[in-house]
Amino acid sequence: MSSNAKHTKSTRRNFLKTAGALGAGVYLAGVTKMKRAWGAPVKQEALALNGGPKAVAAAAGDSTKWPLYGDEEIQAVTELLKSPGYGPVAEFEDAWKKYFGCPFAKAHCNGTSALTSMMFALDLPAGSEVLVPDYSTWFPLVPMRFFDLVPVFVDCDPRTMNMSVEDCKKRLTPKTRAIMPVHWYGLPCEMDTICAFAKEHNLEVVEDCSHAHGARVQEKLVGNWGRMAGFSLQGTKPLPAIEGGIAMYKERLDFERATTYGNYDLPNTFPEDSPYRKYQGTALGSKLRIHPASAILARIQLKGLDARNTAGVAQVRALNDRITQLPGLTEQYARPDIKRVYYAKNIMFIDEQKAGMSREAAVKALKAEGVDVAEYSLKLQHTYPMFSEEKWWRHMPVMPAEGSLPGCDEANRKAILLPYFTSAQPELNEQYGKAFEKVWAHRDSLGKA
Repeated sequence: MSSNAKHTKSTRRNFLKTAGALGAGVYLAGVTKMKRAWGAPVKQEALALNGGPKAVAAAAGDSTKWPLYGDEEIQAVTELLKSPGYGPVAEFEDAWKKYFGCPFAKAHCNGTSALTSMMFALDLPAGSEVLVPDYSTWFPLVPMRFFDLVPVFVDCDPRTMNMSVEDCKKRLTPKTRAIMPVHWYGLPCEMDTICAFAKEHNLEVVEDCSHAHGARVQEKLVGNWGRMAGFSLQGTKPLPAIEGGIAMYKERLDFERATTYGNYDLPNTFPEDSPYRKYQGTALGSKLRIHPASAILARIQLKGLDARNTAGVAQVRALNDRITQLPGLTEQYARPDIKRVYYAKNIMFIDEQKAGMSREAAVKALKAEGVDVAEYSLKLQHTYPMFSEEKWWRHMPVMPAEGSLPGCDEANRKAILLPYFTSAQPELNEQYGKAFEKVWAHRDSLGKA
């Protein structure tokens, strides 16, 4: 890059940062009249909550439409209907291996099936403990009971919502054999730290990448860090196939064992020396094959994954770089060497003390301004009945003690959900920014209400 280009980029970044801070400062002055540099008075606008005009007047329209399928997908699925077959499955798996640079991949009917096959492939002794995030979903956890694995619920880092390695250290026992990081809402876990911790304690790393297709840590794709990794391809995910899943493996025997769990028709494709070749015709568990239509959608969507992620991140940055100038408003923290993606929502945090008003009051005022916003509080996994009922488990999950999940509690106190705009929305981003600045200008009165 030329020195002029670098200077232009730096100047623009500094201008945007300064402009955002200046705009926030003007709003946050908290006075009814202020003087512009040229002397004209500026009046503090009344909140829509109190009868003032809404800051967001633009129609949301298709701003969050997803998936985004086009003529190529329609044509390819149409051709499948004219000439049905399973060829698209292998084509998708080949494309996946090329993108990730991995030796083995197996597509499944959904992400849960991919994760279940991975749990079978681990082949750990009965009663083995697996460190899992409590701030997560049940999909990789419930199947552990089929293989006598024991979920051990771990606290999250409230800045990221991802699992806390420090808390993992506290929950280690002689039975701990694996760790399953989940890249929450597209933000990768700090995989270098997790892998170093796992290596120190001889743990297997199994990634759940269902929210983070194409995300990277130190330029390394998520999914390539652990022994194996699973992805959901459900219709809301960054790589949507309406329904589907895929798992990737570094070791041949892991791949063959996982494949034999859910594919009765593939063991005879394994090498002659495979211990799983003899199970052709019966498999070892279920029938988890992906539908070829989903494989087609996934393969085509994979081609544009990086471009879509880049455009999506740009949309989020257009808003977040502005509103995070406001006191007490932050986003999920990502280290500079982490390249995140976005899935379904844009998650923010409100620190009530720094903001000078409650999360509830801020959300109520923002909604009145026309912002699509909601308080976010995730039901923690260990609180679901099935994890505490002995009839479902031969080896019971390890439940966290009361009060031992401060990170999860903090995330649930502070989080709010904003929409993830999946197409260019300059008008909405501008009006959302004004809405936040307008509400924050009234934070003193909102804080007293």
